[in-house]
Amino acid sequence: MRIATWNVNSLNARLERAIEWVGLLQPDVLCLQETKLADDAFPHEAFAALGYESVHNGEGRWNGVAIVSRVGLSDTRPGFADGGAPDPDARIVWATCGGIRVASCYVPNGRTLDDDHYQYKLAWLDRLHADLDTNATPADDLCVVGDFNIAPDDRDVYDPKVLVGATHGSQAERDRLAALLDWGLDDVFRDHHEEAGLYTWWDYRGGNFHKRLGMRIDLILTSASLTARSERVLCDRNARKGKDPSDHAPVLLDLSAS
Repeated sequence: MRIATWNVNSLNARLERAIEWVGLLQPDVLCLQETKLADDAFPHEAFAALGYESVHNGEGRWNGVAIVSRVGLSDTRPGFADGGAPDPDARIVWATCGGIRVASCYVPNGRTLDDDHYQYKLAWLDRLHADLDTNATPADDLCVVGDFNIAPDDRDVYDPKVLVGATHGSQAERDRLAALLDWGLDDVFRDHHEEAGLYTWWDYRGGNFHKRLGMRIDLILTSASLTARSERVLCDRNARKGKDPSDHAPVLLDLSAS
């Protein structure tokens, strides 16, 4: 099974690219973030024409997450089920695909360390942890993916100094991510690649993509049972090239048969 995650930075603007990419790479499950669509505007029919079912949690101009699957789509759920108030943003959606519980996440950016949005980001990550505590176990076949807006360690940013006093690399953010790993998830990319300089996001400005000035903030977190089945994990940099790309590239995980 192939599971992929991609922050498309507006599906309306990049639907043709997304459909072409699905046809070429043939993911069994594709998780999308930052669709920037309301639920009634999501192009279910375009994916259905390729043999995929889809579920979307969106709000219109901002955020928006989806799961597209050709191996089944059941037990879908938007948001958190941790006993708290509804999340004001459309940032997570869940589904079971081919026997694997999948979450597509768009973690808040945080903006700056003194911004209320940063506190929302930390609380959001705490809620994700609480949701897992309530509704899953580390023994499950579980895959939590998406744009986490966190560079897990200094290997994951072209220059660690740019994150000093900024979001995406603060200790509190990394601590929340580490807590998810301690709960029972693996940053499966790092099971296959130890080197620095492998990124998933590049700022549009300054030609950063061509200068290889990026960050690895799009993650695939897997439970131990799926980590053991992982055959390869890669970032498709080709999808960041060409006309009007997203500023993120897709990340793919290939799993062996259970």
